[in-house]
Amino acid sequence: CTSKMLVFAASLLLLQVVPVVFSDIYEVSNGVYSFTEDGGYISMFIVTGEGVMVIEPVSKRSSLAMLEAIRTVTDEPVKYLFYSHNHWDHASGGHVFKDVGATIIAHEDAYDWLEGNPGPDTILPDEIWSGNQKDVTLGGVTLELHYYGANHGVGNTAFLLPAAKVAYIADNVAPNRVGFTILPDFDIKQWERTLGEYLDLGFEKAIYSHNNNPEPIKGGDKEDIVEMLQFIKDLRDGIHAEMENGNMNIPGTLKLPKYQEWAGYENWLAMNIWAFMLDEGMGPYNAGPKP
Repeated sequence: CTSKMLVFAASLLLLQVVPVVFSDIYEVSNGVYSFTEDGGYISMFIVTGEGVMVIEPVSKRSSLAMLEAIRTVTDEPVKYLFYSHNHWDHASGGHVFKDVGATIIAHEDAYDWLEGNPGPDTILPDEIWSGNQKDVTLGGVTLELHYYGANHGVGNTAFLLPAAKVAYIADNVAPNRVGFTILPDFDIKQWERTLGEYLDLGFEKAIYSHNNNPEPIKGGDKEDIVEMLQFIKDLRDGIHAEMENGNMNIPGTLKLPKYQEWAGYENWLAMNIWAFMLDEGMGPYNAGPKP
C-alpha cells in the first residue's frame, strides 16, 4: 500500500548516508547488546537473567532478525518491548515481540498519536506511562525511561541503564551526520534544550538509533551530543550572519566547511537551513508539550 511505500522511502533516504551493513550484534556491556539489521537503524536489548528487554522494533523485518539474534545469545523470554517515540519507522513490527509474549510499553503521548495515526505495521502499546521518568526492573536490572517534553516526534523517550552506564537515544542524536533532510517533526529550540539535558544523564556509552561513526553498532558517548549542539549553534549563527549581510539566498550559499565530511552534508545542509529559517519565522514545527 501507499503508506508502506512511503515508510520504505524514508528508510531509503537514511540508507543513502550509511555504509552497507548486514545484520549484526554487538555486546556493549555485560548483557547489553546493540543490534542492526541494515546499518540504518540500530536497536538495543538487555538480557537480565529473568527475561529480555528490547528497545526499538523498527520494522517487522528488523524485529524478526533481532529476535533471531536474541536467540543466539539467550533462551530467556522477551518480557518487554519499548517504543522510543511515535514515528512509524521506529515503532513498527512490534507484533513480532508481542506474539512471543512481550509487553509493549510507550509514553502516553506516543500511544495517543499512534492510536490516531496507525501505521501499516504498527501495533498499540499494552502499557503506557506518563510524567518525566519511569523505572522498569527485571532480573535485578533497572531501565530508566526519561521524557523531556517536545523535541522530536511525540513521546520521545531516552533510556538509561544506570548500573551499566549505557543509554539509548533515538533520532535526537545522529553522530557524524547533519540533521535529517528537512528536520521533520523537530522543535529545534526544544531539541537543543533536550540535548543539553541529555548531558546530565549518568552514562558513559550511548547507542544511537542512527549513527554514522565508522563502527555505528558500537555506539558513542557524550562527545557526540556536544558535537550535535555545536552544529546547531554554528548553523544558527551562520544563518544570522548571512541575514545581517542581506543575503537573500542563504540555503543556496551558506556553507559550513567544518562539517563537510559529515554524512548528508551535500544533500541535506540546505534543507537544514530552510528548517531553521522556517522555525524562526513561523514558530516550531512540533508545538507539543514543554517540560
